[in-house]
Amino acid sequence: MDKLDGAAVVLPGVEVRVVERCTSTNDLLLQENHTVLLAAEEQTAGRGRRGRRWHSAPGAGLTFSLGRRIRRPARELAALSLVAGVAAARVLRALGVRKAALKWPNDLLVEGAKLGGILVEARTAGGSRESSYAVIGLGINCRRTPGLGARLGREVAFVSDFAAVSRNELLQRTAATLLAAIDAFEAGGLDALRAEWEAMDAHAGQRLRVRLAGGRVVTGVSGGLAEDGALRLVTRNGIRAVRSGRVVSASTQ
Repeated sequence: MDKLDGAAVVLPGVEVRVVERCTSTNDLLLQENHTVLLAAEEQTAGRGRRGRRWHSAPGAGLTFSLGRRIRRPARELAALSLVAGVAAARVLRALGVRKAALKWPNDLLVEGAKLGGILVEARTAGGSRESSYAVIGLGINCRRTPGLGARLGREVAFVSDFAAVSRNELLQRTAATLLAAIDAFEAGGLDALRAEWEAMDAHAGQRLRVRLAGGRVVTGVSGGLAEDGALRLVTRNGIRAVRSGRVVSASTQ
């Protein structure tokens, strides 16, 4: 097993920490105020979106969080999961996972199988509405783990099925690309990365069933991203922007 090594990850201006075990890298970094990356071999309370547990055997995946101040209005921070998705998929494709794709709002897929996920949490920094401290957590399945798909109740994918790459290289390249993507987002908002996200959209043009936060299900054809990063659904009643929900099924028309 290739051990994570903080000395192998060089990110100018970023404090890099690697720990054997912790509760949740996101939870720990939410207590910080500076730019820091925290990677863990194992998380005992790793979380996905909506409080779901993130499953990863020690050494089998890459789980890390990046904490950093973001100089954009707080109302725009929901788009950070899309920004992180672009960065991760860009790296995975370059390393040989050529069919890495994005599922709105926070999943990494390969031909429908889940390869990874993203969790973004933020707080206002210094009372300013134009600057926040955000923690972006990523989990990527690296090595095949028996029984993971059964525990999740869905098909899963692993980087090792497509490319031979160490977790340290994957961490270095993903973190560096994420920092560059955040810089682009700070400079130009989501517009700076929208086209790239849509080009890697796993469900572009497909008919989707989306479960809203309140439990109701809406159906429509995926129409890319709205201005604020919401999912655009073309429904029988017109275009609807979904800002909080989960894609539960997708099919070609």
